[in-house]
Amino acid sequence: MRELLQDAARRAACYLEGLPTRSVEPPPDSLAALQKLLVPLPEHSLSPENVLALLDEIGSPATVATAGPRYFGFVTGGSLPASVASSWLSAAWDQNAAFVVGSPIAAALEDLSLSWIRELLGLSPGWGGGFVTGTTMGNFSCLAAARHQVLSKAGWDVEGKGLFGAPEIRVVVGAEVHASLVKAVGLLGLGRERVVTIPVDRKGRMRAEALEPRFLEGLEGPTIVCLQAGNVNTGAFDPIREIAPRAREAGAWVHVDGAFGLWAAVSPRTRHQTEGIDEVDSIATDLHKWLNVPYDNGLALYRDPAVARAALSVTAAYLPQTDERTPCDFTPEASRRARGIDIWAALLSLGREGVVDLVDRCCRHARRFASGLEKAGFTILNEVELNQVLVSFGDDERTRAVIQAVQRDGTCWCGGSFWQGKAAMRISVSSWATTEEDVERSLAAIIRIGRVAQGVG
Repeated sequence: MRELLQDAARRAACYLEGLPTRSVEPPPDSLAALQKLLVPLPEHSLSPENVLALLDEIGSPATVATAGPRYFGFVTGGSLPASVASSWLSAAWDQNAAFVVGSPIAAALEDLSLSWIRELLGLSPGWGGGFVTGTTMGNFSCLAAARHQVLSKAGWDVEGKGLFGAPEIRVVVGAEVHASLVKAVGLLGLGRERVVTIPVDRKGRMRAEALEPRFLEGLEGPTIVCLQAGNVNTGAFDPIREIAPRAREAGAWVHVDGAFGLWAAVSPRTRHQTEGIDEVDSIATDLHKWLNVPYDNGLALYRDPAVARAALSVTAAYLPQTDERTPCDFTPEASRRARGIDIWAALLSLGREGVVDLVDRCCRHARRFASGLEKAGFTILNEVELNQVLVSFGDDERTRAVIQAVQRDGTCWCGGSFWQGKAAMRISVSSWATTEEDVERSLAAIIRIGRVAQGVG
């Protein structure tokens, strides 16, 4: 076992060391070589050493270099060295983080990580939470708590009786709501097509004045208001401070989808955008995005953890009963890996200053992308308030062609989007590993390809 794990560490280190110089997009021959792995189930065993060698030699070249410094797609962070190493060790521990008795170390570090996150985000001490796979399950968990609470107020036990015959729940979202939240609404039986959509402004922010007359005065029936901390295209925030107190006063549950933008709260330069966050009822966020821990890591946060426990806990004769915080009471899962260890390692290695610097640095890199592309004659479609940049290279066809060419070029990887009637390249700067040199190298490649597309290269 020792030799096998040492070989795995050596191969992983070689992979990570090669990221700064390799193509971000895997080359066609590496993708074609994947066919060598697609074989019938073998009749006979293969040694672990050979399995690992096969995975590395064929699999590693076929990866997208998302852990590298020049991947700017899908708001994907890299993985901090401390969290990678701790993830390896915790995988060897093979802990089930459902109960304290099953893994005291996992429970202790989960509790500590939650307290550190509360402190970083400026949340009151009473907030609790559970570690989940990502924001989709974070939204699901938070909205399950919301469903429980608003129906309980209406005299209905949704966990016992289900939704048949229950009072109708009105779910209010902005027109720029993220698909993961709508998916969670559907999974909870609240109806994707039944959401009430509020208009947004030119930045993609829910318009408070459009919401207030219809839903905050004389609110009738169970209502969940879903706000957004960080539009996936522009990075803009719904006016949380304006909406949340009034909505809660009217009896609504207020939830925030803060997949990546929530981390703006840690920096003095950006935290004004999250003002009012302590006034909401629940928050979902990804930790494998801007906090840069390995997949899969997300967090559901609850102002009143008892509500989440009522909605999500499980009991059985063989399960431990304790007065201690039971980790699985706050997530849909029982058996799960010890995600809190990754978070603990990341936060301990960064410290408060490191987390602030990570956020500020990514925002600075995004502004540099925007200024460089605009100076080169391309159109920036958003006000760069966070780490997101939208750029157009002309008409939609040309913009899409530039995106594909940039991805094929391999210097960096940027995705496509569609914003206010125009195709756009979306640049999401989220990785701890991105340097100024990486930004300049990527800028040069994008500008070169963009000019060729315009016929001036």
